[in-house]
Amino acid sequence: MLFGKKKRHIVRLLVVEDEPLVAFDNEHVLSEAKYEVVATVDRVADAIDILSDGQAIDLILVDINLADGSGLDVARAARQRDIPVMFVTGSLPPEAAELAAGCLSKPYNQRDLLSAIVAIEEGLQGKPPKRLPPGFRLFAPAA
Repeated sequence: MLFGKKKRHIVRLLVVEDEPLVAFDNEHVLSEAKYEVVATVDRVADAIDILSDGQAIDLILVDINLADGSGLDVARAARQRDIPVMFVTGSLPPEAAELAAGCLSKPYNQRDLLSAIVAIEEGLQGKPPKRLPPGFRLFAPAA
């Protein structure tokens, strides 16, 4: 197929978000864009349980400030499984750049969320991203 879509390497996503409307919108947008949402959870403990059970996950979208702790703890657990993380947050602590592939600042629109995922995929493949959405920072891939 000459003009077919590129094969995605990021397909299966875990969403960790404690704002119900944001979580619902993210899940809907990602599903419509043909991503597979493995789970949407609102607690650090639930996210770590999912990571512990060995499910295939290509990227984790995680807020920093969660009801039962910090998304940084989810990112640390993800790092142990070599799963990239994108923070979606309004407040980015300095150590976040060491734990994540990128960060999308809240509030963001649906198109920017999808563009940020594409930018992370391109970055992880060593390609310069074609476009960075507003409010998005791409960090150097963790070694």
